Amino acid sequence: MTTESSLKIALNASWKLHRAAVCRLCRNIDRWTGPAPRGARARDEEAQILGIPADQLEKARAVAAQASVQAGQEIERAAAAGARILTSGDLEYPRMLNDLQLPPPVLYIAGEVPEQPSVAIVGSRKSSPYGKTAATFFARGLAEAGVTVVSGFARGVDATAHGAALEPEVGRTVAVLGCGLDIPYPRGHTALREAIVRQGAILSEFPFGAEPRRWSFPIRNRVIAALSSGTLVIQAGNRSGSLITAHHALELGREVWAVPGPIFEDGSPGPNNLIRDGAGLVQHPRDILEFLQPPRSLPLDLPPAVPQPIRALPAGLGGKILKRIPPGESRSPDSLVEATGLPIHNLLAELLNLELTGWLRRLPGPAYRRVLE
Repeated sequence: MTTESSLKIALNASWKLHRAAVCRLCRNIDRWTGPAPRGARARDEEAQILGIPADQLEKARAVAAQASVQAGQEIERAAAAGARILTSGDLEYPRMLNDLQLPPPVLYIAGEVPEQPSVAIVGSRKSSPYGKTAATFFARGLAEAGVTVVSGFARGVDATAHGAALEPEVGRTVAVLGCGLDIPYPRGHTALREAIVRQGAILSEFPFGAEPRRWSFPIRNRVIAALSSGTLVIQAGNRSGSLITAHHALELGREVWAVPGPIFEDGSPGPNNLIRDGAGLVQHPRDILEFLQPPRSLPLDLPPAVPQPIRALPAGLGGKILKRIPPGESRSPDSLVEATGLPIHNLLAELLNLELTGWLRRLPGPAYRRVLE
């Protein structure tokens, strides 16, 4: 275990650091691990260059001082749980995650991530019999053709897709969690979890002990999209997290497909609106396999992303900030402080979260460009 890997594991496991700050700190280790600048103003300027609040940088330096001890404890916990830890830069780290602007610096993995084409299947937790039938049909068909099914291990469409992908002997599936690998969430999925580890992998970027939170699932969704060559949406309301996964796929230049639903069902607006706005309408696994041909090798040049459907702005400070950045335009943190009246440390924290969930892209300067509507 290298010093840099130990530092990434320790930062990732710290409860004192925001998730987005961890991703940025781990991506810029060489820029802040030297001697700290003297004076509060110099420290504030360094933090702003990194794009994180000054207090987060101060806490990161405190974590760094004990990194080897903390990392050793995490590695021991992983081994005891039958898992292992990968850091960005490791040879086994899934290369597709590097396409993310802020890839997870650390992954906790039980099982093996298959080296074959993969498709995300996502949808409503409250899936109807139609949704579960569709998820089974597509997941089983793709798995039989040698395609790994990626999903979020939630109830409903996710669990159905994982289970159906395991039915063929050659079937492989990967579950991405929105909590620590040791958290039994959702309850009642123990047998499914064990089966997935035998025929694929369970993984999470969250450290041991991290409970599922409302904010953790949108972060999880970007990993689902990045691990996959395309995302299939089966049943989703207008505010479903499945649409966040679809937006991340579009931002990455990956394909998005949707299964049309009956117009009077609650789970139909999401996929139907995606189709209206340009997503591929699919009615059979072969519709997706035609894109992945030949089924065991991916085309080097992916087709351009379809137009991005509109989603509602987040509530609270995040929405307030986004209203000050027109879609496709960029603004500096200083101009946003003036426009919003927020203190710089609060603003930077919100900008980090918006960046991590796919609303903003950080540019040199620094400046922030809005990328989703």
